[in-house]
Amino acid sequence: MRVAVILAAVLCAVSVIGAASEVLRVSALTRSGRLLVSFELEGAFTGELRDTIQSGLQTTFTYDVALRQEAAFWPDNTVGTVTLEASVRFDSLTEQYAVVRTLDGRVEDTVILENEPSVRQYLTRFERLPLFSTTALRPNRAYRVRVSVATRPRSGWFVWPWEQAAASGFARFTFLP
Repeated sequence: MRVAVILAAVLCAVSVIGAASEVLRVSALTRSGRLLVSFELEGAFTGELRDTIQSGLQTTFTYDVALRQEAAFWPDNTVGTVTLEASVRFDSLTEQYAVVRTLDGRVEDTVILENEPSVRQYLTRFERLPLFSTTALRPNRAYRVRVSVATRPRSGWFVWPWEQAAASGFARFTFLP
């Protein structure tokens, strides 16, 4: 029994250490009736991920973005949610990367890239995306934008029975029209 408890503690510690290497920075800005969300995932391109991409296996980063109105004593009120996906597939014959970005299942952008730094930036950096309208926001209220990311195929040797985000981050702001 004691060995099982120690083993479980070690597995939890290893998964926490593995997740801590990725940092997700989030910022939010309101302009012209839209909430512009920017985020960047740092530390995601490990040797294992590079090898997976170079093998030709499609690799996908799924970003779940939630806008919530903060509440003091109740759970936060969800104003809106969006799912962004950035996928890459390497073609070893042409030595090019086909990269696709989708927003809630709709293809938003498709590009062919030829070098890894461009692919890394395209998959992990999003600048001023107009994801939400400010018409649903109430003036002088506190809001939070939370972004969590998961990758497919999963990296790591231990598979949890439930989906676990590789990293998450948030930005708080007060809506001032």
